[in-house]
Amino acid sequence: MNTARPPEGASAAAPRQGQDSPASAAPRTYPPLQGGLRIAGSIALSSAVFMNVLDTSIANVSIPTISGDLGVSTSQGTWVITSFAVANAITVPLTGWLTQRFGQVRLFLASTLLFVLTSWLCGFSPTLEALILFRVLQGAVAGPMIPLSQALMLASFPREKAGMALAIWAMTTLVAPVAGPLLGGWISDNYTWPWIFYINVPVGLLAAWISWRIYRGRESATRSLPIDRVGLGLLVVWVGALQIMLDKGKELDWFASPVIQGLAALSFAAFVVFLIWELTEAHPVVDLRLFVQRNFTIGAVTLAVAYGVFFGGVVLLPLWLQSNMGYTATYAGLVTAPVGLLAILLTPLVGRLVGTHDPRLLVTGAFLIFALVFFMRSGLNTQADIRALMIPTLIQGAGMAAFFVPLTAITLSGLEPGRIPAASGLSNFLRLTAGAFGTSIATTLWEDRAVMHHAHLVEVARPGRPAFDQALSGLQAHGLSPEQALASLDRMIDTQAYTLSALDVFYASSLVFVALVAMVWLARPPRGKSGAGASEAAAGAH
Repeated sequence: MNTARPPEGASAAAPRQGQDSPASAAPRTYPPLQGGLRIAGSIALSSAVFMNVLDTSIANVSIPTISGDLGVSTSQGTWVITSFAVANAITVPLTGWLTQRFGQVRLFLASTLLFVLTSWLCGFSPTLEALILFRVLQGAVAGPMIPLSQALMLASFPREKAGMALAIWAMTTLVAPVAGPLLGGWISDNYTWPWIFYINVPVGLLAAWISWRIYRGRESATRSLPIDRVGLGLLVVWVGALQIMLDKGKELDWFASPVIQGLAALSFAAFVVFLIWELTEAHPVVDLRLFVQRNFTIGAVTLAVAYGVFFGGVVLLPLWLQSNMGYTATYAGLVTAPVGLLAILLTPLVGRLVGTHDPRLLVTGAFLIFALVFFMRSGLNTQADIRALMIPTLIQGAGMAAFFVPLTAITLSGLEPGRIPAASGLSNFLRLTAGAFGTSIATTLWEDRAVMHHAHLVEVARPGRPAFDQALSGLQAHGLSPEQALASLDRMIDTQAYTLSALDVFYASSLVFVALVAMVWLARPPRGKSGAGASEAAAGAH
């Protein structure tokens, strides 16, 4: 495979790593990739992103299996998820600073290869403590992969095809969280849990090798930057405390727990000091001045809120199906799998439309589709068959295709070339954090409202009521003792209560997406013709 070389004279003008002159900050420009190189590069970058995003959700359904095999409780086993999320959330916003220090290509390749190594170590872990340690390392090295894959993908395409580049990138980013539970459930049911980590090894090695062959001659400019130790320390403290609070809040009964109260206070205090420090630091570890850009702020916040609501639904639907509808992990994953069909088919079309239409129109259509999907789910009941469950999931794929790409184009539009990696890292950090918030809020609301619905139902379904007495007599007539019959009726009431609670969350999610339609129109229209936003999003790559 031939490698793509920089244009003549580019390397001569490029600064050497370690220089601290003003010229060292000047972005290098390379022509877009052509033909087979562009296809191969896109596949390699997409594979790395898919592997990374898949790992955020694939372990979720395997926690009971991992806990049992390692001889620990399920609550202890959830640290396998928490440890990865905390480390990943800390390093994602560092992408911009790390890129300036080491270069896009070097950092991406190092992150990918270290991710492969830590995945292999996770699979070999003999104890929970070792697995948590390697998951922390895995999450830390995974942080820069997603933002840098986005930047390198944009660099591979001409500016007028930036929408298509974002579409290919977004397709893997959105389908992977849905495929994770399905693949994780299937591996846990048919193989052993270490294979949820071992599958990363061949994919990551191949992606890294192809990326090195294609992008090694397209390194970005680097400069020697001082390490913002105070900012980095504050980031670790407030993000770590926040992520642990979100992951453990439901288990510890939220603010009734002194642990959660302490984590919330620590996170808030460190966050306030972090804001003040980073806004006054000459070389901040996170470029918070990006929020001065109106489109970045509106785009990043809208994308984060939308992803949080979407991801909350992704977690809640299979959880409800497994807990109350009798579905196995594999079959619950199959119900969510069709979401990828329309997403894969329509994402290339959306990529082309972003180049010719106002992206705010596309986002509006996507949010209305999501609102429709959640509204359809709010009408489900315990008698819902597979068809009733899969139709909204299938329709949701159209919304997935049409909201991520245009919002990313809005977020990155108008930014200076050298700020694209930092902007992508900060935007992805907000998205991942919102996903953690969405998961915690959705599952907590689900359980809290289930308690409320249970209380309301037992006011009606109690001894002395004709329907209750008739059901109780019917169960006893089938050979159940009075205690067994009452326990059976209580389980039926629980199922109805949790179903009603899930429908409440779905209905609320529908309303949030309707409200987000107004929010996206606060962004400025792209400069020039309607599709300029996508081209501007690619400016940092050329």
